[in-house]
Amino acid sequence: MDKKEILKKIEKENINFIKLCFVDILGQLKAFAITKRELEHALNEGMGFDGSSVEGFARIYESDLRLLPDCETFNILPVSFDGTKTAVMFGDIITPEGKNYEGDTRFILKKNLAEMKKMGFDRFMVGPELEYFYFSNSSKPQILDNGGYFDSVPVDESSDLRKETILVLEEMGIPVEYSHHEVAPSQHEIDLRYDEALKMADKVILYKLIVKQIAARKNIYASFMPKPLNGVNGSGMHVHQSLFKGDKNTFFDKKDENFLSDTAKAYSAGILKHVREICAVTNQWVNSYKRLVPGFEAPVYIAWARRNRSALVRIPQSLVGHEKSTRIEARFPDPGANPYLAFSVMLKAGLEGIKNNYKLPKAVEADIYEMDEIERKANKINTLPGSLLEALEEFEKSKIMKEALGEHVFEKFLENKKIEWDNYRIKVTDYEVDRYLPIL
Repeated sequence: MDKKEILKKIEKENINFIKLCFVDILGQLKAFAITKRELEHALNEGMGFDGSSVEGFARIYESDLRLLPDCETFNILPVSFDGTKTAVMFGDIITPEGKNYEGDTRFILKKNLAEMKKMGFDRFMVGPELEYFYFSNSSKPQILDNGGYFDSVPVDESSDLRKETILVLEEMGIPVEYSHHEVAPSQHEIDLRYDEALKMADKVILYKLIVKQIAARKNIYASFMPKPLNGVNGSGMHVHQSLFKGDKNTFFDKKDENFLSDTAKAYSAGILKHVREICAVTNQWVNSYKRLVPGFEAPVYIAWARRNRSALVRIPQSLVGHEKSTRIEARFPDPGANPYLAFSVMLKAGLEGIKNNYKLPKAVEADIYEMDEIERKANKINTLPGSLLEALEEFEKSKIMKEALGEHVFEKFLENKKIEWDNYRIKVTDYEVDRYLPIL
């Protein structure tokens, strides 16, 4: 839709409020509402806001920023969502001089997509699978159900919440591929249909908002925390990805035994080679590394495979030999990541592999969890960082991360995460009190 079409739609649908959305450096949704009277001005000039109050944005003396709505993101939240029809738009954050703001993570993704196009590719297609939990309140993780993987009987409150969420997503034109109960109690998954990376990042932000808001209406708390419960699986965000030139999927090669092109192999090799550097972005919280441990289906070991779900990168086999469906699946990210940055750093790592013709190591089809340390060394299988601190150490010395994120976001992200680690490091936990107080 262009500006005129949006203004006409607002009048025709009798929409009085427009929510202008963006995210901070950590991917947390921020928004402010304007009336329809202000929309034309917003579309032409943008709406000003104070960037110094937003995490990772401007310092006080350079805080004047504007949000210029992107017409392609126009959507309408249905009445069933919050009782009124409200339009929603994402946009570009710009400086008073009219330049793109370097702290805008949506702009960071745009820059990496522009780099991709310089290399001859047209579209970076992604399909994230976001897992999450439903809890009876937000202060303690009390489960709603004891279901397991794909369980559908009995129909309970959780499945009703999923259905309501899907109806809202579909009404907004956000196609849902499928949904199901996940492995852990009260854990669920709703998968969105494959799309271009920028559009999908916007959709991920809306998806998380809708999941949470639909649950909140029933006094239920939906959480995308990577590891909220002890002793069961955490929540991941597996990201299926491929590169297209026009309508041609460059990851497909009908002559290859796995139908993977040299491009796909080099891209995958890039992910594997640089994964320790990008992990701080794809798994950005202290809690993320409670999920990345052996025994709970989360990938820990840096390897790839066709069918092996203990590998970091997998080649889905559901439609073997179909060009459009040929893709790789990165299994390490979690849903707490900023999708604009997560997609950016995976793309950057993959493009490095293509640019430098990285060679993909041999696939590992054996269960890596069952291997001992000697076997893993023999197969040259390294591990992901074991903590946020270790991930930040890899991130800080990474040349490609500085290139992918730009100086502002790189420095602000690193600063924020170091503060998070320090706050965690000095905190005395319940575990320590329970374990040591009685004996020391």
